[in-house]
This record gives sequence, structure tokens and C-alpha cells, in this order.
Amino acid sequence: MDFTKYFLLLISLFVVGISRIANASDPDILSDFILLENQTSACGDFFTYTGMRGIVHKVQTTFAVTKASLAEFPALNGQSVSLAMLQFPPGAVNPPHTHPRASELLFLVKGVLEVGFIDTKNVLYKQKLRAGDMFIFPKGLVHYQYNRNHYKQAVAISAFGSATVGTVSLPLSIFGTDINDIVLSKSLKTDVGTIEKIKAGFPKP
Repeated sequence: MDFTKYFLLLISLFVVGISRIANASDPDILSDFILLENQTSACGDFFTYTGMRGIVHKVQTTFAVTKASLAEFPALNGQSVSLAMLQFPPGAVNPPHTHPRASELLFLVKGVLEVGFIDTKNVLYKQKLRAGDMFIFPKGLVHYQYNRNHYKQAVAISAFGSATVGTVSLPLSIFGTDINDIVLSKSLKTDVGTIEKIKAGFPKP
């Protein structure tokens, strides 16, 4: 195969790969934007979200997430983007979780955070972030954030490549559901009594 044919093959494979990535996210729309049902026109208010006003200066006592996703901001429908503000009181943790429909780009606005994700080979990639740093969490992989500073809060903004990212919390999915205690004890190599104690700290399904 000569260089020209090889180059064209690589370009073709690249285009196919990009199209598959695009198809794996939110579907493309055939209009500039999507209005609400029975809505025939829009003004600037439709494209404006004010739900985060004053949030930055609000003191949180537990880890808090303020979302601007399709559920809160209908104008995001079809735009393949959403945002969340993460607020970490001193020592707070955003427990291990996944986003099945989008990658996450985190920008640390204030404080310090330990962040990390685990790939499909069970390799942990972690980093200590300072204000102004960014970190990418690949789509679908288990990840977490931890405010290692037990005296000061941390604030981050996360951008997602979907208007409906979905969140699966590992602790809640494992211990906050009706998975059989024996299944969990054998899987986690512990006894049923320990599983029952852990489950007691989670809301009942």
C-alpha cells in the first residue's frame, strides 16, 4: 500500500471514530434549538439560567451539587452540554461514582482537591489540584473528589458533554438497594453482620 492510500485509510478510520464518538453522546438536532412543548417562540429569558445566583458565597455544611442540566435548564435540550457547581466543606468527599453518558471536565475555583479515577484495568489515576487547575474524568469511569483541607472549603465547576449525564453513586447503588446481603458479603470478602451495619447508614429503597 502506497503512502497516499495509507493516509486516506487513516483519515477514513479517524472520521469513523469521530462519528461513533458523536453518536455515543446526545443525538444531533435538526434545528438551532428546541423549544418546550407547545412553545412557539422564545426570548433571551429562555436561554438564561439563574439558579446559581448567590451559590458561590453560600456556606455549605455538607458536600453540595448545584446542577444546570436539562431537568433544571430546558434550553439545554439538544445542546450536548451541562454544568454543575460542586461545593466541598472542609474534609468533604464526593463519593466514588460514574457518569454513564458524558465525560467530566472539572475546574477548581477555590481551595484544594484530591481527585482520581479508575480505568477498566483497575489502575488509579489521581492528582492534587489547586485553584485554577483542571482535570478530566473520562466517560463512564469511576471517579471521586476529596477536599483534603480540613479547615477551608473548596469550590469547583464541572462541565459535561451531555445535557443528561446520569450519575451512579457506588456506595448508594451497592448499600442503598436490595442486593442480597450474602452476595455483598461474599463479593466484598466480609461477613453479613458488617454488611448490615453499613446498610443501616443508607436510606431504604
